[in-house]
Amino acid sequence: MGIKALRKVLLGLETTAGTAVAADLRWRGTGVIEDQREVIFPDEDIGYLSGIDRNYVPKLLAAVSFDSVPATFEQLPIILSAGVKNVITGVTDTGGSGKVYTYAFPTTSANSITTWTIEAGDDQQAEEVEYAFVESFELSGNGGEALQMSANWIGRQVTKCSFTSPVTDPATVEEILFGKGKLYIDEASGTIGTTEKSATLLGMGLNVNTGWIAKFAADGNLYFSWAQSTKPEVLLNVTFEHNSTAVAEKDAWKAGTARLLRLKFEGNALTTAGTFSKKTLIIDLAGKWESFDTLGDQNGNDIVTGTFRAGYDATAAKFAEIKVVNETASY
Repeated sequence: MGIKALRKVLLGLETTAGTAVAADLRWRGTGVIEDQREVIFPDEDIGYLSGIDRNYVPKLLAAVSFDSVPATFEQLPIILSAGVKNVITGVTDTGGSGKVYTYAFPTTSANSITTWTIEAGDDQQAEEVEYAFVESFELSGNGGEALQMSANWIGRQVTKCSFTSPVTDPATVEEILFGKGKLYIDEASGTIGTTEKSATLLGMGLNVNTGWIAKFAADGNLYFSWAQSTKPEVLLNVTFEHNSTAVAEKDAWKAGTARLLRLKFEGNALTTAGTFSKKTLIIDLAGKWESFDTLGDQNGNDIVTGTFRAGYDATAAKFAEIKVVNETASY
């Protein structure tokens, strides 16, 4: 009998994409594997009302869902490395103990990404997925809460396995708290992160379709042959207090004015300060407002939510970038 409390999700960084490896870290969250193999029962006129149990499998595919859990400075880079850019070693912050992970979204040429072997299951049975990469992910948060992170992974196939053992104890992590965040909005001709908009950010949701897809080719296997980079989509929903900032951004939406948005969240102090003195998450986006909802309310207080679509702006020479600062040397 499987016991839910004995479920676990383990990951191993692949050296060669598609070649399964032993897991060496635990995911501090929840997740499940779904076997998405395609089973076809073909139509045929053979004189049976009941039909015949003929079927075939033309394609193997796996999906892994990392459920929404509190986002942490330590484990967010795993998702970003598998969906945005292959960055698994932090750059040492000058003079400090911080390790800086920078994930710049692609503009004129594709990035490379990491691929992972994922093991998940319980004490009854574990399953394994190789060549796992992130198809989409979300970061969201509201006042008085921790940011939440979730991710949808794609992998080649599902295979029964035994959990890798031993695996190190769960890593120490720190939650990213919404209340420690700041919102900055600047003109495209200005410097991103200059003008803070205080007492207005009530909620946010960053939704990213990474643009990475599974490509199937005739090469002797039913699983996909490689992961292909296509156009990413980066949308940010921002819930404002209905104040002068919200009014100004609605005006920018109507005028089609490009904006530079920065969301910055800080955590505990790093052991040694450098350029960064605290663990940090920075989300930088260039683009334009796509829409604004009608007025809503929050406990009788008027609010408004805008959707910002990131896109390369020639004046700012920017598109989208996510930076994480922690004290993890590499993954």
